[in-house]
Amino acid sequence: MKKTIFTKDLPNKKMFVTREFAGTLQDVWQAWTDHNLLDQWWAPKPWKAKTKTMDFREGGHWLYCMIGPDGTQSWGRADYKSIVPQKSFEGLDSFCDENGKQNTEFPIMFWKTVFSPVEGGTKVDIEITYSSQADLEKIAELGFQEGFTAAHENLDALLAK
Repeated sequence: MKKTIFTKDLPNKKMFVTREFAGTLQDVWQAWTDHNLLDQWWAPKPWKAKTKTMDFREGGHWLYCMIGPDGTQSWGRADYKSIVPQKSFEGLDSFCDENGKQNTEFPIMFWKTVFSPVEGGTKVDIEITYSSQADLEKIAELGFQEGFTAAHENLDALLAK
């Protein structure tokens, strides 16, 4: 079983996430950049992810909702700043409403996601930068580590198909 590793660098307001997946670079890249695949793994069960719009290009964005078993909705938006195909993408991640308007009660995060082939699969390294240590801690308190680990397990199952 692969393990998701989280490391916090509080003085620099960063969180690092590393995970290896048993899939080719092309398959793992596609799972992170194709909304039809993202919808199948991004939300931790029993939640489900549903894309409203996705334009995976520099200057584009992904607007999606995570829907709980009771119908609770949590909207998110990723704004893509730079993309190097099958190598990396960077962008801003934020909580928002169903129209993509940012919810200022929650922090904005800058994500840098890097994909590398490794023996037996693909390694994904994520560096998340926050505006403050308090913002980093707020996201951690929301259950980010547990939720993202569960989503990675969903991706393992998807790649195994």
